Amino acid sequence: MDLDHKKEILDKLIKCEDVDNPELHFKLLRDLGDELIQDTSYDDLIRFLNALANRKRIMIISILKEKDRCVCELEAVLDESQPSISHHLKILESAGLIRGWKKGKFTHYDIVKDNMTSYLDFLDQKLI
Repeated sequence: MDLDHKKEILDKLIKCEDVDNPELHFKLLRDLGDELIQDTSYDDLIRFLNALANRKRIMIISILKEKDRCVCELEAVLDESQPSISHHLKILESAGLIRGWKKGKFTHYDIVKDNMTSYLDFLDQKLI
């Protein structure tokens, strides 16, 4: 951080009612920032959130919550093409939220509940 930006922040911190020592408070805030930047567990959370950041993918998770389904069933429910469904499934599978397996001629998918629970627990611990 350049000195001008640091001074600007310190000038604001001086005006905060609950900050007795702006220099020390600034240092503690910078230490917190460094700790957060180095915490790679947020990368997994971002992958999880990005996987869910789409209406169709949330709908797929909701459909799979009931029971495992094959792609053709998902096509019928979502009124989407097989390539479109497969694209969404690939993203969800890459994030570890679902898994697919061959069942006869068809690939079926279900939710990986342990991974879903882990991500939700992580959200609870880190953000709530």
